[in-house]
Amino acid sequence: MSKRNENLKNRSLYLNRLIGFQDTELVKVITGIRRCGKSSLMKLMIQHLKENGIQENQFVVMNFESIQYRGMSSKDVYNYVAERVIPDKKMYIFLDEIQRIPEWQDAVNSFRVDFDTDIYLTGSNAYLLSSEISTYLAGRFVEIKMLPLSFREFLDFNDYSVTEYNSPAGILKRRVTDKAGQIYEMDDLLEAYLMFGGMPGLSEVGLEQDKVFAVLEGIYSTIVVRDILEREYRRRQKRITDADLLKKIIMFLADNIGNNVSLTSITNTLMNERLIEDSPKKGKPAVQTIQTYVSALLESYVFYEIRRFDIKGKEYLRTLGKYYISDLGLKNYLLGYRGADTGHAIENLVYFELKRRGYDVAVGKTGNREIDFIATKTREKKYIQVTERMEEESTKERELSPLRSIRDNHEKIVIQRYGPSGETEDGIKIINLCDYLLS
Repeated sequence: MSKRNENLKNRSLYLNRLIGFQDTELVKVITGIRRCGKSSLMKLMIQHLKENGIQENQFVVMNFESIQYRGMSSKDVYNYVAERVIPDKKMYIFLDEIQRIPEWQDAVNSFRVDFDTDIYLTGSNAYLLSSEISTYLAGRFVEIKMLPLSFREFLDFNDYSVTEYNSPAGILKRRVTDKAGQIYEMDDLLEAYLMFGGMPGLSEVGLEQDKVFAVLEGIYSTIVVRDILEREYRRRQKRITDADLLKKIIMFLADNIGNNVSLTSITNTLMNERLIEDSPKKGKPAVQTIQTYVSALLESYVFYEIRRFDIKGKEYLRTLGKYYISDLGLKNYLLGYRGADTGHAIENLVYFELKRRGYDVAVGKTGNREIDFIATKTREKKYIQVTERMEEESTKERELSPLRSIRDNHEKIVIQRYGPSGETEDGIKIINLCDYLLS
């Protein structure tokens, strides 16, 4: 194993999910934005298998970002694997960025039929599991949805250690130290996470803004070119031809994370701010055009859309969803870091933390009030408000009153960046953001 592999940082949340499906007939499909750690997760899984007795010759590993496999057809991939199959042994097949192979699902399905295999795939575009392909593999795959680093992972990847202790007053506290034993305030590290985001590769260059933004520029460019502008080469997908319009839409959505947004409002705002020229040659872009570009961004996992749910009517609303960006570092690379304005940024953090923990998430509407998040999982439901602070009575009332208006017995929580955990008000729990992210 290479030195690089020996230095792999653990992503136990996702690795444990993969291990849970090990040696099953299901194809394991790891999806997520580029550079969020999918390839490293594959290496971690291979390392786990080797530690548990699987021999080197039982692995077939192909990374389709490599020129070694450029231009292959699904038949070529099938033949490559078939030549390496050992009779009477289970083969472990790892195919990285498989979406670059046309009709890849034909080869994968044939592996299942023809050989004794355990199959793992990664892909950086949701088209990988489009309705057509999902139907083809119906009931035969499980999706592992991967995100950039959580706050706890961010600390681990950058060699910060968190120790917990009880203060003399019996309050649970946390201390953060680096490798040299230097002690840091937890909120200073949270500030760095809010600024730089959670792309795993940042730990290789250190938390210096110039270096971090250089890495993020490369990630952004790769996403735009490979996953969006090359989108036209996939069957029956509308072409993305205007790179400038694409960037303007990305910057608009990044600047409006957590705001109620519609496709019409995107179009109108870009027109009103003269970010889109209304000329006889180009004309006003149709809402359908904006929809195509936004869909491409969602497919590439750059943004996630969250729908609004009417709590009293018990139905999803068709208008005014919200968008959150999968990595705040990308937002700050594009727009610059606004340290004093973190309200929507911490909403963004909580949204993706809920996703990591397996919740389905919606925005709640109750009368003319809004609940930041309704998080549901199996029989569990939580109502969550997110705010920077609640020292002022008016702010506290604004955050608590929508939760008080909900007349059921599900858990109600306010997550605040500044302020302690442990208080309750009218049965509503108040939790510090760092405590929540590290719990």
